[in-house]
Amino acid sequence: MSPRGQAVVGIVISVGLGLLMAVLGSDGGETLGGLQAFAVLVALAFGVNWLVFIPSYLARTEHYYDLTGSLTYLTVTAIALLTAAERDFRTLLFAVLIALWAGRLGTFLFRRISRDGGDGRFDKIKTDAVRFFMTWSLQGLWVTLTAGAALAAMTSGAKSDFGVLGVVGLVVWVVGFGIEVIADRQKSAFRADPNNAGRFINVGLWAWSRHPNYFGEITLWVGIAIMAIPALQGWQFATLISPLFVFVLLNFVSGVPMLERRADKKWGGQPDYEAYKAATPSLVLRPPR
Repeated sequence: MSPRGQAVVGIVISVGLGLLMAVLGSDGGETLGGLQAFAVLVALAFGVNWLVFIPSYLARTEHYYDLTGSLTYLTVTAIALLTAAERDFRTLLFAVLIALWAGRLGTFLFRRISRDGGDGRFDKIKTDAVRFFMTWSLQGLWVTLTAGAALAAMTSGAKSDFGVLGVVGLVVWVVGFGIEVIADRQKSAFRADPNNAGRFINVGLWAWSRHPNYFGEITLWVGIAIMAIPALQGWQFATLISPLFVFVLLNFVSGVPMLERRADKKWGGQPDYEAYKAATPSLVLRPPR
């Protein structure tokens, strides 16, 4: 199948999964203007990305891709908060946590792409409308699936006490968020040091894992899912796929494999790199031996 044909399949799958999640996450949930609130949020997740795709394709630029992803999280979360029939502690906390995560990550990624002048992932696809549109559709699905548990809990008709699970989930989220922030800052500082030009990072948390930022990302969404459990009902429990989706996406699709290929191409065969790769876990943190 041609790259464009694969893109068409990707678009169909993205929209199909988005529709399925819209139905499942709406089970027993609140309504908004006569429509299921969760389904409206899913439509917005895709709609925002499709809207920004238009000027981005016309300008043949990916500069606002990551920023749009963060703005999509902020948009759907804000609407879920403002339209919630009951703004309990869990609903308010989810709004704060997602806003904190999305604001930090969006700013970090936008600064990086502005500094680097572009993102190599888009070099071959941003001039092809179909393939480029697929990436924006995937981002809409990404927001839907990752934030699904939180959004379902915020729009659920079965509010409940925060409880022990809520506390456990919050602790897990804080740990994951802290790991992600520290790992990103360590890598930025490493790259900013002229003495490290052309070298791979193997210090700090990067001595414990080859992708500690991704481990933190997965962990924080596990925390969100745990906090959401008491507020879910019926088919809404399907939204708990969130951390699993993030794990699969980062570990098998767009995260680890892509970065590992780049690293292997750049440093593969060098004894120190091969030793680092053999001794350091790809994802899970483990102290150096």
